[in-house]
Amino acid sequence: MKREAVTVRRLYAETGKSLQMRLVSGEAGLDRIIREPTVNRPGLALAGFTRYFANKRVQVIGNAESHFLKSLPEQDRNERYAVLLRYKIPCLVYCRGFHPDKGLLKVAESMKLPVFVTPLITMKFINLATLAMDLMFAPRSSELGSMVDILGVGVLICGESGIGKSECVLALIDRGYSLVSDDVTKVTLVDGKAVLGTSAEITRNHMEIRGIGIIDVAAMFGVKSIRHEKEIDLVVTLKAWNEVSDVDRVGMEDAYRPILGVNIPQITIPVRPGRDLARLIEVAAFQTKLKRSGYNAAKELNDRLIAKMTKPQQL
Repeated sequence: MKREAVTVRRLYAETGKSLQMRLVSGEAGLDRIIREPTVNRPGLALAGFTRYFANKRVQVIGNAESHFLKSLPEQDRNERYAVLLRYKIPCLVYCRGFHPDKGLLKVAESMKLPVFVTPLITMKFINLATLAMDLMFAPRSSELGSMVDILGVGVLICGESGIGKSECVLALIDRGYSLVSDDVTKVTLVDGKAVLGTSAEITRNHMEIRGIGIIDVAAMFGVKSIRHEKEIDLVVTLKAWNEVSDVDRVGMEDAYRPILGVNIPQITIPVRPGRDLARLIEVAAFQTKLKRSGYNAAKELNDRLIAKMTKPQQL
């Protein structure tokens, strides 16, 4: 598990377009670190109350702050800027198309403070930026395995190299399901309870098939065969038949695999020639979907058998 530092540069690179942000000053300070995944409106700090100033957050100047600053004489306004910039804030964002005055721009440039402007209304920017930073601050890692979306069930397929993971995925795609990632799946913990799987940007849409090479799944099977990201609901581990000492034939005992601290249901499928692994993985996904809806076939059969055995015998 790792937590990559979230810098202003990263925020700008990943969300600048969607948040309609434009850098107007302080490009040299883009590597400042954002230490808290939320946004602050520094109205109280500009008014002189700085005891509880959340200076580790992205600072936003909205309609109220902008009009307050404009109401002040230039000398007073510059003093308020000096108070605000005395703290090493990550960056300053002007919303609603408001533009910082020359006094602030001059000080920001000298202090290497990134200053942005955006036409978005203040609350919309705050909501979108907070959601984006929540994802950026989320713990993330990577898992060796391919991932497929089978009718809404995110299945991570793991196993040793050469066991047949990519062939299974290819067969599932041919049946109409969607590829999320091939070989390596990037995982992110969302809201502390859901593990989201996706592919590395550079390899997205592509698969490696031994004997054939690299294929473009979207070009070959259509855009419906690709899913950008999906929550992991099931881990399927493929193992050689002789390596599985005790094959589960009933399914009464649940097994789990921890990923980023979350226990994901896991099943192990023994591999040997002649087995239709893609079909077995498809059935495992259907079984997971049924269990999530409250139906467990193994438990129901077990209950029926127990009821039959405990039923009084008629003389």
